[in-house]
Amino acid sequence: MVGKKSILKEVWNFLWHDDSLASWIISLVIAFILVKFVFYPGLGLVLGGTSYPVVAVISGSMDHNGADFDSWWEENKNWYISNGINKEDFSDYIFRNGFNKGDIIVLYGSKSEDIKIGDVVVFQSNSHYPIIHRVVDKWLDEEEVYLKTKGDNNRNSYSGLNETKISEDRVIGKSIFRIPLLGWIKIGFTELLR
Repeated sequence: MVGKKSILKEVWNFLWHDDSLASWIISLVIAFILVKFVFYPGLGLVLGGTSYPVVAVISGSMDHNGADFDSWWEENKNWYISNGINKEDFSDYIFRNGFNKGDIIVLYGSKSEDIKIGDVVVFQSNSHYPIIHRVVDKWLDEEEVYLKTKGDNNRNSYSGLNETKISEDRVIGKSIFRIPLLGWIKIGFTELLR
Protein backbone atom coordinates (compact mmCIF):
# COMPACT_ATOMS: atom_id res chain seq x y z
CA MET A 1 0.00 0.00 0.00
CA VAL A 2 2.84 2.38 0.86
CA GLY A 3 4.45 1.71 -2.55
CA LYS A 4 1.30 2.72 -4.46
CA LYS A 5 0.85 5.83 -2.34
CA SER A 6 4.47 6.80 -2.92
CA ILE A 7 4.15 6.34 -6.70
CA LEU A 8 0.97 8.43 -6.82
CA LYS A 9 2.69 11.16 -4.81
CA GLU A 10 5.65 11.15 -7.22
CA VAL A 11 3.35 11.34 -10.26
CA TRP A 12 1.37 14.18 -8.63
CA ASN A 13 4.56 16.12 -7.88
CA PHE A 14 5.84 15.49 -11.40
CA LEU A 15 2.64 16.83 -12.98
CA TRP A 16 2.03 19.82 -10.69
CA HIS A 17 5.38 20.87 -9.29
CA ASP A 18 8.01 19.85 -11.84
CA ASP A 19 8.91 22.61 -14.30
CA SER A 20 10.30 20.28 -16.97
CA LEU A 21 9.14 20.19 -20.60
CA ALA A 22 8.09 16.54 -20.16
CA SER A 23 5.86 17.46 -17.21
CA TRP A 24 4.29 20.30 -19.19
CA ILE A 25 3.60 18.09 -22.24
CA ILE A 26 2.12 15.24 -20.19
CA SER A 27 -0.08 17.68 -18.24
CA LEU A 28 -1.31 19.16 -21.54
CA VAL A 29 -2.12 15.70 -22.92
CA ILE A 30 -4.01 14.74 -19.75
CA ALA A 31 -5.96 18.03 -19.84
CA PHE A 32 -6.86 17.44 -23.51
CA ILE A 33 -8.05 13.90 -22.79
CA LEU A 34 -10.16 15.03 -19.84
CA VAL A 35 -11.77 17.87 -21.79
CA LYS A 36 -12.34 15.85 -24.98
CA PHE A 37 -13.56 12.59 -23.45
CA VAL A 38 -15.03 13.56 -20.06
CA PHE A 39 -15.97 17.24 -19.78
CA TYR A 40 -17.26 17.85 -23.34
CA PRO A 41 -19.48 14.71 -23.52
CA GLY A 42 -20.70 15.35 -19.95
CA LEU A 43 -21.62 18.92 -20.85
CA GLY A 44 -23.44 17.64 -23.95
CA LEU A 45 -25.43 15.22 -21.82
CA VAL A 46 -26.40 17.98 -19.37
CA LEU A 47 -27.40 20.28 -22.26
CA GLY A 48 -30.10 18.07 -23.71
CA GLY A 49 -27.95 15.36 -25.26
CA THR A 50 -26.37 17.44 -28.02
CA SER A 51 -23.15 16.14 -29.57
CA TYR A 52 -21.84 19.72 -29.83
CA PRO A 53 -22.59 21.54 -26.55
CA VAL A 54 -20.18 24.37 -27.41
CA VAL A 55 -19.29 25.68 -30.88
CA ALA A 56 -16.97 28.38 -32.15
CA VAL A 57 -18.40 30.71 -34.79
CA ILE A 58 -16.07 30.47 -37.80
CA SER A 59 -17.80 32.78 -40.28
CA GLY A 60 -19.37 36.22 -40.39
CA SER A 61 -22.79 35.04 -41.60
CA MET A 62 -24.48 36.20 -38.38
CA ASP A 63 -22.41 39.38 -37.95
CA HIS A 64 -24.31 42.68 -37.96
CA ASN A 65 -21.07 44.52 -38.75
CA GLY A 66 -21.19 46.64 -35.60
CA ALA A 67 -24.51 48.27 -36.52
CA ASP A 68 -27.12 48.87 -33.84
CA PHE A 69 -30.35 46.94 -34.27
CA ASP A 70 -32.36 49.77 -35.86
CA SER A 71 -29.68 50.54 -38.46
CA TRP A 72 -29.19 46.86 -39.25
CA TRP A 73 -32.95 46.33 -39.60
CA GLU A 74 -33.32 49.26 -42.03
CA GLU A 75 -30.65 47.75 -44.26
CA ASN A 76 -32.04 44.21 -44.17
CA LYS A 77 -35.77 44.55 -43.59
CA ASN A 78 -36.98 43.86 -47.15
CA TRP A 79 -36.06 40.17 -47.12
CA TYR A 80 -37.54 39.60 -43.65
CA ILE A 81 -40.78 41.50 -44.31
CA SER A 82 -41.29 39.63 -47.61
CA ASN A 83 -40.85 36.39 -45.63
CA GLY A 84 -43.39 37.31 -42.92
CA ILE A 85 -41.01 38.56 -40.21
CA ASN A 86 -41.52 42.13 -39.00
CA LYS A 87 -39.26 44.37 -36.91
CA GLU A 88 -41.25 43.76 -33.72
CA ASP A 89 -40.90 39.97 -34.14
CA PHE A 90 -37.18 40.19 -34.87
CA SER A 91 -36.51 42.52 -31.93
CA ASP A 92 -37.76 39.76 -29.60
CA TYR A 93 -35.45 37.08 -31.09
CA ILE A 94 -32.43 35.73 -29.28
CA PHE A 95 -29.21 37.35 -30.51
CA ARG A 96 -31.20 40.08 -32.25
CA ASN A 97 -27.89 41.91 -32.73
CA GLY A 98 -26.26 38.83 -34.24
CA PHE A 99 -22.85 37.61 -33.14
CA ASN A 100 -19.32 37.64 -34.49
CA LYS A 101 -16.76 35.28 -35.90
CA GLY A 102 -14.74 34.06 -32.93
CA ASP A 103 -17.65 33.97 -30.48
CA ILE A 104 -18.47 30.76 -28.59
CA ILE A 105 -22.09 29.65 -28.67
CA VAL A 106 -23.51 27.21 -26.09
CA LEU A 107 -26.12 24.84 -27.52
CA TYR A 108 -29.00 22.89 -26.05
CA GLY A 109 -30.21 19.71 -27.79
CA SER A 110 -33.70 20.42 -29.10
CA LYS A 111 -36.27 18.68 -31.23
CA SER A 112 -37.47 20.60 -34.29
CA GLU A 113 -40.98 20.80 -32.84
CA ASP A 114 -39.57 22.80 -29.88
CA ILE A 115 -37.66 25.26 -32.07
CA LYS A 116 -39.37 28.53 -32.98
CA ILE A 117 -38.91 30.97 -35.83
CA GLY A 118 -36.21 33.38 -34.67
CA ASP A 119 -34.21 30.76 -32.74
CA VAL A 120 -30.62 30.25 -33.80
CA VAL A 121 -29.72 26.63 -34.52
CA VAL A 122 -26.66 24.63 -35.50
CA PHE A 123 -27.27 22.01 -38.17
CA GLN A 124 -25.36 19.65 -40.44
CA SER A 125 -25.14 21.09 -43.94
CA ASN A 126 -23.46 20.27 -47.22
CA SER A 127 -20.30 22.01 -46.02
CA HIS A 128 -17.55 20.37 -43.98
CA TYR A 129 -18.54 22.26 -40.82
CA PRO A 130 -21.94 22.57 -39.13
CA ILE A 131 -23.75 25.85 -39.85
CA ILE A 132 -25.18 28.25 -37.26
CA HIS A 133 -28.06 30.36 -38.63
CA ARG A 134 -31.42 31.80 -37.61
CA VAL A 135 -34.65 29.88 -38.23
CA VAL A 136 -36.82 31.90 -40.63
CA ASP A 137 -39.49 29.32 -41.43
CA LYS A 138 -40.91 26.12 -39.95
CA TRP A 139 -43.48 23.75 -41.39
CA LEU A 140 -44.93 20.26 -41.14
CA ASP A 141 -44.63 17.91 -44.14
CA GLU A 142 -45.94 14.35 -43.88
CA GLU A 143 -45.75 14.49 -40.07
CA GLU A 144 -42.14 15.68 -40.02
CA VAL A 145 -41.12 19.20 -38.94
CA TYR A 146 -38.75 21.05 -41.26
CA LEU A 147 -36.81 24.27 -40.71
CA LYS A 148 -35.44 26.91 -43.05
CA THR A 149 -32.59 29.12 -41.86
CA LYS A 150 -30.72 32.22 -42.97
CA GLY A 151 -27.59 33.93 -41.74
CA ASP A 152 -28.44 37.46 -40.59
CA ASN A 153 -25.58 38.81 -42.74
CA ASN A 154 -26.55 36.77 -45.83
CA ARG A 155 -28.87 38.09 -48.53
CA ASN A 156 -30.87 34.85 -48.80
CA SER A 157 -31.22 31.29 -47.57
CA TYR A 158 -28.92 29.07 -49.61
CA SER A 159 -29.93 25.72 -51.01
CA GLY A 160 -26.19 25.08 -51.53
CA LEU A 161 -25.82 24.93 -47.74
CA ASN A 162 -28.91 22.73 -47.65
CA GLU A 163 -30.59 25.19 -45.27
CA THR A 164 -33.91 25.54 -47.08
CA LYS A 165 -35.37 22.23 -45.77
CA ILE A 166 -33.63 21.03 -42.60
CA SER A 167 -34.96 17.79 -41.17
CA GLU A 168 -34.79 17.07 -37.44
CA ASP A 169 -31.99 14.50 -37.82
CA ARG A 170 -29.71 17.30 -39.08
CA VAL A 171 -30.37 19.67 -36.15
CA ILE A 172 -27.49 19.60 -33.65
CA GLY A 173 -28.91 22.07 -31.15
CA LYS A 174 -30.47 25.42 -30.36
CA SER A 175 -28.26 28.34 -29.31
CA ILE A 176 -28.85 29.51 -25.75
CA PHE A 177 -25.82 31.57 -24.73
CA ARG A 178 -22.94 33.53 -26.28
CA ILE A 179 -19.39 34.01 -25.00
CA PRO A 180 -17.66 36.75 -27.03
CA LEU A 181 -14.28 36.17 -28.69
CA LEU A 182 -13.26 32.97 -26.84
CA GLY A 183 -13.71 30.95 -30.04
CA TRP A 184 -10.62 32.55 -31.58
CA ILE A 185 -8.57 30.02 -29.58
CA LYS A 186 -10.21 27.12 -31.43
CA ILE A 187 -10.10 28.94 -34.76
CA GLY A 188 -6.38 29.60 -34.25
CA PHE A 189 -5.63 25.94 -33.51
CA THR A 190 -7.74 24.82 -36.49
CA GLU A 191 -5.85 27.18 -38.80
CA LEU A 192 -2.50 25.91 -37.45
CA LEU A 193 -3.44 22.28 -38.08
CA ARG A 194 -4.49 22.80 -41.72
